[in-house]
Amino acid sequence: MTVKILFTTPVLAYPAAGGPALRIQNSIKALYEISELHVVSRCSRQAIGGADAEAYFCSTSSAFGYAPHHEGNGGHGGEIRNADAVVRYAHQHQIGIIWCGFGNISHTFLKEIKRLDPSLKVVCDTDAVWSRFVLREIPFESDPIRRQKIYTEGRAKEKEEVEWVELCEVTTAVSEVDAVYYRHIARDKSRIHIFPNAIDLESYARVPPAASDVERPALFMAGSFYSSTSPMARAARWMITEILPLVHRAIPETRLYVIGNGADSILKDIHRPEVIIKGKVPSVLPYLCHCDVALVPLMFESGTRFKIMEAAACGIPIVSTTLGAEGLAMRHGHDLLIADEPVDFALSIVRLIRDKELASALARNSRRAVETSCSLATLKTAAVRILTYLG
Repeated sequence: MTVKILFTTPVLAYPAAGGPALRIQNSIKALYEISELHVVSRCSRQAIGGADAEAYFCSTSSAFGYAPHHEGNGGHGGEIRNADAVVRYAHQHQIGIIWCGFGNISHTFLKEIKRLDPSLKVVCDTDAVWSRFVLREIPFESDPIRRQKIYTEGRAKEKEEVEWVELCEVTTAVSEVDAVYYRHIARDKSRIHIFPNAIDLESYARVPPAASDVERPALFMAGSFYSSTSPMARAARWMITEILPLVHRAIPETRLYVIGNGADSILKDIHRPEVIIKGKVPSVLPYLCHCDVALVPLMFESGTRFKIMEAAACGIPIVSTTLGAEGLAMRHGHDLLIADEPVDFALSIVRLIRDKELASALARNSRRAVETSCSLATLKTAAVRILTYLG
């Protein structure tokens, strides 16, 4: 008998732009292949991408619909009403498993689900250890008032994490690094399961034409720039002010392409001909597939980086900080180059631009690593293990 799952999420978009939407899109793909999957979006039709997006998610689920309060517009009360709607839907369709995408930002919703029906089996699906995501910014913030705000927010999230690992039948982690944290705070460690970030390698099989403004040697950096203090904003400024000038001493014609939602507004003060800043684009592939090196110069974050997986899928060599590559089965000098200081980072970039043999070898190895541990097949296997555990 095919298991029934009700998958609900506050993050949904098609086409997926950025890691959060990619995780949800590929999770839905994997779960649909092994279950009768009902998807309830807590984003509006317009927010997910309109009619085309709705048609896509209808094609990758057994049923698709919307919760009554989209995008958290109802606040705390809205999430409570959403939980009530989800529980009623589960009862109506005789569904016993609620899989909550981005459970780490859905604490009120999760608590209300279990209050309304404790018999429902709930999967709190996380894309990161959110308290780490918050607290890791403290060393990079000089304003004492904001440091205190970050600390308070991080500690509050730690309290939520302790609560939900006890509340939910399963909490997922994207890597063993995150799983170690969740097991440490869980009384029942068997409730912690790895459900990795993964990509659909077929989506990267066709190489599109280069964007009209791509000039090589080209460096590629992409992510979400939702505030001036976001990890990507700080990483981009570090790259532009401290690393790129060192690269230019060796290879003056190098150009840096910074792409992502909000980049054009957050970095609007930067006016340098060698730095091309784009906002949200329909697809990053016309840039990524035609660059020489993909960059992940993150100084604080949590989870595992789709930026690295996508570059590996496209056969592009990668330079990352240690933290940028956290949780991924990739090794310095074998799959990518890792550097944490400006001089080392710049030297790694120059090395990959000049040494095509090394660049090709790293790209091949990183692609194999993604095939082994970050593919849809890996995700399906992990999902089957979780469903088997739930019984």
